Amino acid sequence: MLAEDIRPNRIEAAKEVAAGFVQGRRNDRIGLVIFAGRAFTQCPLTTDYGIVVSLLEKLEVGMIEDGTAIGSGLGVAVKRLKDSQAKSKVIILLTDGRNNRGEIDPKTAADLAAAYSIKVYTIGAGKEGLARYPIDDPVFGRRYVQIQVDIDEETLKSIAQISGGRYFRATDRSSLETIYREIDQLEKTEIEVTEFTRYSEWFHYPLAFALVLLLCEIIFRNSWLRKLP
Repeated sequence: MLAEDIRPNRIEAAKEVAAGFVQGRRNDRIGLVIFAGRAFTQCPLTTDYGIVVSLLEKLEVGMIEDGTAIGSGLGVAVKRLKDSQAKSKVIILLTDGRNNRGEIDPKTAADLAAAYSIKVYTIGAGKEGLARYPIDDPVFGRRYVQIQVDIDEETLKSIAQISGGRYFRATDRSSLETIYREIDQLEKTEIEVTEFTRYSEWFHYPLAFALVLLLCEIIFRNSWLRKLP
């Protein structure tokens, strides 16, 4: 995720674009699962988007042992979502690697998602070919090498197909932003809002005033303003 084919690098671009997506939510419960060699829940489902964004900003490469456990990451996310009563249950799974760790096969995790009516939108992050990657050398300091981009597109496409979602490829920041906007449009949910209007009856005040005026008119007509023949 430190490769710089997506500026400034894959993980920072993913964090910033995802944060913008979260901040645009309304009434959606959102959680955050992170995975590398294993997976865990960074943030349970919540409508406190500030917390989600804050935890996103704190993500760093190296927080978890190295590897790509796509099946485990998806499995943990399904576990968090399966009991939700929401009409639309969605997982956005972003990775830049090939599944090589974990105890759950990605397709098995996709079957679980489908069983609980959870759609999985998968995103492969990285350009085709080679990508510039930083290496910190204890003697010579930071230097850059070219690494082969190796995204498990076949698995990501299979996960999306099994669960009823879609697969996307993000080759730069602009395409990543477009992908999130498209997912947003695909997952619009209608919310029923019941409005209550409270009415206060004020008619008796002008009615009482009118009755007082009428009474005064009768009194005056038969006293001071009485007409003589």
